[in-house]
Amino acid sequence: MTAYACLLQAPCTGVAQPSKRIHNHALDLPRRGAYFSTMNGQNLFLFLCVIAVRCALAGEDVRHELEYAPAPVDNPLKGLVPYAWAADEHGDLFPHSMEFTYLPLSDLMTGEEQYNWKPLDDFLNAASKRGDQAVFRVFLEYPGKTGCCPSYLLDQGLPVHRYRCTNTPPLPPAMIETPDYTNLNLRRCLQKFIASLGKRYDGDPRIGFITAGLLGTWGEWHDYPHDEYWAPKTVQNEVLDAYAAAFHITPVLTRYPANENHKLQTSNAARPVGYHDDSFAWATLDTGKPSESWFFLAAMKAAGVDAQNKWKLFPIGGEVRPEAWGKVFDEKPDDPQIQDFQACVEQTHATWLMDSGMFNKQTWTQKRKQRAEELARRMGYAFDVRSVVLNWDKDQLAIRVEVENRGVAPFYYDWPIEYALLSDSGEVFRRFVGVGKLTHLLPGDRPRIWLETLDVAGVKRGLYHLALRVPNPMPQGKPLRFANQTQDQHAPGWLTLMDVATE
Repeated sequence: MTAYACLLQAPCTGVAQPSKRIHNHALDLPRRGAYFSTMNGQNLFLFLCVIAVRCALAGEDVRHELEYAPAPVDNPLKGLVPYAWAADEHGDLFPHSMEFTYLPLSDLMTGEEQYNWKPLDDFLNAASKRGDQAVFRVFLEYPGKTGCCPSYLLDQGLPVHRYRCTNTPPLPPAMIETPDYTNLNLRRCLQKFIASLGKRYDGDPRIGFITAGLLGTWGEWHDYPHDEYWAPKTVQNEVLDAYAAAFHITPVLTRYPANENHKLQTSNAARPVGYHDDSFAWATLDTGKPSESWFFLAAMKAAGVDAQNKWKLFPIGGEVRPEAWGKVFDEKPDDPQIQDFQACVEQTHATWLMDSGMFNKQTWTQKRKQRAEELARRMGYAFDVRSVVLNWDKDQLAIRVEVENRGVAPFYYDWPIEYALLSDSGEVFRRFVGVGKLTHLLPGDRPRIWLETLDVAGVKRGLYHLALRVPNPMPQGKPLRFANQTQDQHAPGWLTLMDVATE
């Protein structure tokens, strides 16, 4: 079998030029006439339109530069995240790939080491049917809600502080029930719950990220302004230890960066957890004011180098502050407290953010949506395949793919890559599992080189489109798509790299 790797990216349009290493082999029509007689009209038309294309005979390299194009806003595991109810009712208002929900621990625990996973599974299944992966948090206290602690703990005598919580703006104060976090029965309950949660759900493809929760108001790891009710560091360490032991695949995020000198929060800078800033674009940037030292980036700076470099290994998420919903995507927000969204994303290296502004008809406008798409696209990763080099010799196709990350953060899951030979209609003639990795490719790094050798023995003669994809392990999930013009050109989810012809 003789093979040709050809730069046939589109019929009768400009042809990309190969590298200087390639000799100029014009297509020899008489010698290949027998081959052309077996081609269908469409493929023959392609060949005739690019008669001057340069092709490499077997054993020679062909290099092709791919063109950049912005990746979709709803790439998986990044971007703006609605609450589950908003995704169900208003999900069409803004492109997204994840959904968020809260769950009280009492919904999931019916007794000591007795679990009811149905509420969580119902959420995960509903989100996945909409093509979305999930972010969730389990809590023990929430302003305006009662009965969040498992009843069996109350029967065992768990003390509960009931008071009017004033830390609720922009909502009015509401009653809250804060459990005594020093209670031994509660502490054992939390450790066993986390272990069971991890055993059942770690690595579940329906889940994108988990926020640690379980402690503090809304599960946000504080009881401000009643610091006297807050969980001591011993209890915080028990919860973080339990998460580290139970979750090795699904990332877990905690609320506040802290080192050993923090007054209220236990040291977490060196722990295998990410962070979530739930006052994003409101209390994110470091203002330098002592009264605002709790702002996210100020706290991260105080926590030290390990915390500041956390994003390189563990994700940064959070929620746009309610007071900034909608307004944060105005070119000039009318509230001076609202911080510049793009600066916040770039300095935190945020991958995802809960947001209600773009999923609420009262705060949604076309102008805000357009600007939000531009800014949300910047979040997380953005993989650009810069070039591909092919060398097809006998029954082996050697590939060299050059990949760059143009985003602000890496990709945190080890999803496999695949190659395929496609027809014009997107039919897969042959599929190959690649060995290249997307994990730990940081923005600003030198492009990563993937070297692959594909077994093409037995491939029938014809014209093929060599394509690359990163499938989502959740069957209904959105595929990861690259920031290139030929993404989805011949088949959904596939990036067309180069055309090859065999005879």
